Amino acid sequence: MPENIIIENCSPTLAGIKTGNLFSIDTAIVKDVHEELRELNGILSSKGLRAIPLKITDKKILIYLYRPKRLQADLESAEAKNILLQKGYRCSSIEEYIVNLIRHIHEDDCFPHEIGLFLGYPPVDVKGFMEDTRKGVKCTGYWKVYGDKEKAEKTFSRYKKCTDIYKKSFANGKRLSQMIVA
Repeated sequence: MPENIIIENCSPTLAGIKTGNLFSIDTAIVKDVHEELRELNGILSSKGLRAIPLKITDKKILIYLYRPKRLQADLESAEAKNILLQKGYRCSSIEEYIVNLIRHIHEDDCFPHEIGLFLGYPPVDVKGFMEDTRKGVKCTGYWKVYGDKEKAEKTFSRYKKCTDIYKKSFANGKRLSQMIVA
């Protein structure tokens, strides 16, 4: 799996400042997705991260790279649980939540907006987006903000700065394995 794609799309999660990231990769540049993910997870798991395919088509693979412990904490909030219950998630473990997310990705008519909870977005913003994507938007960055604009803008800035630093480090010869924060 090309390290530059992972760094471009997942630096905040690699750095430990974000719960998870999604990225798509063209199937033409992946020889064996399961073998390449096994190798990637060999690097990630010792640092508390994991990567799994959420959807595989003939042309693209949608991959979720995340921190299971941080996801557990995020999904334990009352607001997140309520959103997920309303969407039909009846789960007792992170693995079950992810299995349900995968099912929603494959079966729902549109992309499941609750995925924001799996990426570390504030539940108030996920809920606002689910209710009306245009009404009440205070700003837009990595996601649409319906709640705390100042906090979100600071977070966006941190994510951008982190990604810039990681991309520069990679360009200067650092390997992915050297840039993962435990």
